Amino acid sequence: MKRLVLPLILMLLSASSWGAPPQVSASISQEASRTISKGSDDRFTGNVRVVSLFTANAPSKATGGQVTFDAGARTAWHTHPVGQTLIVTSGTGRIQIWGGPIQEIKPGDVVSIPPGQKHWHGAVPGTPMTHIAIQESRDGKTAEWLEKVTDEQYGMADAKAAPAPAKNSRAQQLLGDVSPKLADLTDEVLFGDVWERPGLSKRDRSLATVSALIALNRADQLRSHLALGRQNGLTREEIAEVITHLAFYAGWPSAVTAVSVTKEVFQPK
Repeated sequence: MKRLVLPLILMLLSASSWGAPPQVSASISQEASRTISKGSDDRFTGNVRVVSLFTANAPSKATGGQVTFDAGARTAWHTHPVGQTLIVTSGTGRIQIWGGPIQEIKPGDVVSIPPGQKHWHGAVPGTPMTHIAIQESRDGKTAEWLEKVTDEQYGMADAKAAPAPAKNSRAQQLLGDVSPKLADLTDEVLFGDVWERPGLSKRDRSLATVSALIALNRADQLRSHLALGRQNGLTREEIAEVITHLAFYAGWPSAVTAVSVTKEVFQPK
């Protein structure tokens, strides 16, 4: 009997081992592992940052990337052999199919571009925009890049021809009556020069400025820069996270003041 039991046990153990399904785990790409590259000048106008999210993994031919356009930046005209899907995650943008109208796109919008359709997309003049782009390759190519989008095609011609609104700026309203020169320097140097430097997007510059004002407990300046930051793509949730972090570094009173100002700026109109 013992001679029969041992082979039977060995057979059962072997069968359970052979029959076990292979262990498979999901592949996770950590955000910290990705690199940011500048959009090439022959494919984009303005400051654009591109992050590759995933490459084609056979049998799939799909690739995906996150593209951030500074205000006024856009792609050149181009086509995709198998089409493209855009998912807007922040800011406000524009897209145009050749021969069609310029359409505005906002966070949460999903844009489907048919195969072979000549088009462009990018941010509006006053606000940056970020979208996720997903496309498939055909014969090893995901896109055919064409000529640049002109200012007239983008829709900037009317904006350039319009009178400058400097005298109606926030700086002029707050400072112009008392110190017109300081108001002019604020408009022309701070916002006209420093804020237009390409090293940081306006959204990132707003985030840095708002953080400094929260830490310094500068409620009046924070109020105006929160409004500007909102225009530049900052969300209420992001500001809340900044306030929470800074409470431990800049003190609870500064954080409580920032909460009050944020609530005022972001309350529904």
